[in-house]
Amino acid sequence: MTTSQRTAAILVAAGRGLRAGAGGPKQYRSIGGRTVIHRALAAFAEHPEVTVVQPVVNPDDIAVFNAAVAGLRHEVPAHGGATRQASVLAGLEALVPHKPDIVLIHDAARAFVTPAVISRAIVAANKTGAAIPVVPVTDTIKEVGAGGDITATPERARLRIAQTPQTFKFDTILEAHRRAARDGLTEFTDDAAIAEWAGLTVATFEGDVANMKLTTPEDFVREEARLAASLGDIRTGTGYDVHAFGEGDHVWLCGLRVPHSKGFLAHSDGDVGLHALVDAILGALADGDIGSHFPPSDMKWKGASSDQFLKYAIERVAARGGRVANLEVTMICERPKIGPLRDQMRSRIAEISGVDISRIAVKATTSERLGFTGREEGIAATASATIRLPWGV
Repeated sequence: MTTSQRTAAILVAAGRGLRAGAGGPKQYRSIGGRTVIHRALAAFAEHPEVTVVQPVVNPDDIAVFNAAVAGLRHEVPAHGGATRQASVLAGLEALVPHKPDIVLIHDAARAFVTPAVISRAIVAANKTGAAIPVVPVTDTIKEVGAGGDITATPERARLRIAQTPQTFKFDTILEAHRRAARDGLTEFTDDAAIAEWAGLTVATFEGDVANMKLTTPEDFVREEARLAASLGDIRTGTGYDVHAFGEGDHVWLCGLRVPHSKGFLAHSDGDVGLHALVDAILGALADGDIGSHFPPSDMKWKGASSDQFLKYAIERVAARGGRVANLEVTMICERPKIGPLRDQMRSRIAEISGVDISRIAVKATTSERLGFTGREEGIAATASATIRLPWGV
């Protein structure tokens, strides 16, 4: 690839996914802690050779799409049509101002496309002008007539299962799609079929058996089990933090600004709940403690908001290919009262960490008027975190 080449990717995500069962369009469902569409789009948005990522979505899904892919680079979504073919054409037309040299067209329901497959697609497009990823057929295939009887057994060695991203010279596939639309041909099931109809020779390159399309409820169950099995290194860490009271009119607790008759004496904002959670996560990673990553001697952390510490710890888990399975924090204080704020704290931790609120617990207890917390001289917090990592990390 030359340094001036522009490589675009279209993510087709306008379908309704009815065969996947209840729960809304399948591309917005969670699998392995992330939405299907986030996984698919991230593969292209994070690929160094992909310059433009063009989603195509149902106009009714704009809000849920934005929430599902927050933080990922992409163009303003194009509005999908009544068929996949129409949606791809909408994506191609949206890319015209970007003048890409080649385009990769990918189904959002294929959540597990790898950087290696994307790289092979780019190489294939440059080499052949039109190519699709394929995997061999391992089962014997039968052709069946209208009555259910077998009419033929195709030679398995010549058969392949087509996948996406299907990749083409941009101008060539755009013109093929436009011609098909002008001729009123709307039933092509993939872009390779349109290219073949337009007279192009479509090459193949190595796909990936993991790059499967999520179609049925059983597909989701199977892939959840596969992802869980791949994260078999289950670890638990604990954390503890304490801060004394000083002058002030509020304290920060679990990401919330809580009115109080006193404030914290602390280098940062003194959020004992988040600090304990950060230590618990780092402990599960065997990755030091909060003081080693954010030393109090460093003045840039003076008065710092503790949400950035928690985000950092979560990112350390993600960088190891892991997931947070559970977060739990217990506040130890007489006042302020935590009970009325518990669900707000859980929501705030979920917002900061990206962990579902169903996996977050906030509890509170007093020390029966004993010790420094009992004398209301400060607040303490304990925390635990359970994470899942791939074996061999």
